[in-house]
Amino acid sequence: MSSKSKGILCIILSALSFSFMSLFIKLSGNVPTLQKSLFRNLVAAFVALILLLKDKPAIGCTKKSFGYVFGRALFGTVGIFCNFYAIDHLNIADAAMLNKLSPFFAVLFSYLILKESVAFYQIVCVITALMGALFILKPDGSSLLSFPALIGMLGGMGAGLAYTLLRKARTLGVSAPFIILFFSVFSCLCSLPYCTLHYTPMTFIQLFYLILTGVAASFGQFFITAAYSYAPARELSVYDYTNVIFSGIIGFLLLGEIPDYLSYIGCFIIIGASVIMYILNLRTDQKNQQ
Repeated sequence: MSSKSKGILCIILSALSFSFMSLFIKLSGNVPTLQKSLFRNLVAAFVALILLLKDKPAIGCTKKSFGYVFGRALFGTVGIFCNFYAIDHLNIADAAMLNKLSPFFAVLFSYLILKESVAFYQIVCVITALMGALFILKPDGSSLLSFPALIGMLGGMGAGLAYTLLRKARTLGVSAPFIILFFSVFSCLCSLPYCTLHYTPMTFIQLFYLILTGVAASFGQFFITAAYSYAPARELSVYDYTNVIFSGIIGFLLLGEIPDYLSYIGCFIIIGASVIMYILNLRTDQKNQQ
């Protein structure tokens, strides 16, 4: 398989893993969002530590790359907290769609932070995707925007910035297991004070679902980290939207969730914008190679 094909396969497997993560979050019930995040990241940190001990890659990072590793952990944590909150208060398909605004935010942050060039059509696609998000961020009667949906959108923004910094850290030679371990431990430390003061007792089945959440999230993190190692984001972002399809199927079959027509319109607009951006990116690459 070519590097691009490996990247596509990894991004699809990551999307499937994160869809199951959303399902297990939902099934875990009325456990506080930060407590769910703590268990999710504890499992991910344990898996990353095992891989570090097994494969023994270069542990740590240089002074130059630390800022990117730390930023990935910080904004990735913001993304997780917001995404978990959205999953608890929205259909998992809606929450997944808002989280998948991250590739478009990654375009903006790549320009602002990494100084990568951004074409006019990419800006148009970003604006189109944000317009599509408004169909999901529908009024709830008491405010202009639904608060859980707005939080979900912020989660997509945090994830987009985190993946931008992840790409930079990988190009500077930081190993994937170390990035995931640092991120997981950082997220645990952020949620630990709240969980210590406001711990909510859990049943065995809730604990079981949260462990499965961590396992699914670990697979998702490793697959997406591998994907960005094989190919640039502009070649992979469109395949990340299979998460929405997986989440919709899982939500319908296992939770009986049926998104309303406005959500379908929003999904259609955002996915359509991503496909257009992907095709135009390929054409641009082909012209540059001629």
